[in-house]
Amino acid sequence: MQELLGRLGALDPEARQSLRVIACFDELMSGNVPTRALLAAAAALCGGVVGAQYEGRVERIDRRGDRLGPDVGVSRRCVHDLDGLRVWVEGEAPAHANDALVLERLALAIRVRVDPFSEGARRRDLAVVLDAEVAEGERLAAAARLLLPTDARFRVVVAPLFTAWERHPQGIEDVVATPAGPVHVAVIGESVPEPAGAPVGIGVAASVAELPVSYRTALVAVRLHDGRSAAPVRADDLGGLAVMLAEQFERGLAGPDQERVSRVAAHSWGESTLDALVRTTSLREAARDLGIHPSTLSARVESIVATLGFDPLTGLGRTRLGTAFLLWRLRQSRVLDVAAR
Repeated sequence: MQELLGRLGALDPEARQSLRVIACFDELMSGNVPTRALLAAAAALCGGVVGAQYEGRVERIDRRGDRLGPDVGVSRRCVHDLDGLRVWVEGEAPAHANDALVLERLALAIRVRVDPFSEGARRRDLAVVLDAEVAEGERLAAAARLLLPTDARFRVVVAPLFTAWERHPQGIEDVVATPAGPVHVAVIGESVPEPAGAPVGIGVAASVAELPVSYRTALVAVRLHDGRSAAPVRADDLGGLAVMLAEQFERGLAGPDQERVSRVAAHSWGESTLDALVRTTSLREAARDLGIHPSTLSARVESIVATLGFDPLTGLGRTRLGTAFLLWRLRQSRVLDVAAR
């Protein structure tokens, strides 16, 4: 499917978008996600509230993945029926181009899944396990329902809904709501082969009780993906920075170093040059990485030093630049934005 998407993209962007919808539901079905997750994905793809009615039950989910109350007669811009099962997109505006296709795939997926809407399913156990605001006892109870042993260690994998997988995660999966919208989340064993795909973030290894930490670092990792590399970003490669970056990002802190990095990044050469300086150990290596002459890089570094107010190549200056640049990258990241249309 991913190969077909690549070939078709150059010929017909609209058809490619339709295939992406199909690929998204294929991946979710492969991951054995519950019906609520299918509805959350459909809501994100359609950009509005999506509902389903079957076996006398009604489920409504908004684009952030949150469950809503009963329908109070709101308008439905697109409806699809399948053997007594009804799914719809709410709203008064005309139906979007992919609404019908999304609902068709959603109805088929629900028909296959036949979620019993049990009380256990309503608890959204995986989201509970990953939520640091939930009491540890409740998180461990949810983990037990998911059959996650407390004496084992796991990693959390986070990816946008449209991630192109070369090797699918081997673990429990779901679609979890975040401030940036719903994301595809998996919990895999520490020793199992890591998934391959992009953009993907893989969190640090953690016990069941510490899975919220792995989840936070996985979110940092996926946000740092540049969208060009075919490999996942691993929080392990950031060491202790992963947790610190998560805390700084969640608290919305922006110090003067980040503002100075923003001014450097405003240059056409700024972001790539900063990235090379952070990832390499010498000017010569950075120049080779950028494909420019060392004298050209030296001139850029002089400008960078003047803007930052410190030397980013020595001592604490290198640490300050690395931290400020990664936080700037986190805030600039659009990797979790869902482009359904």
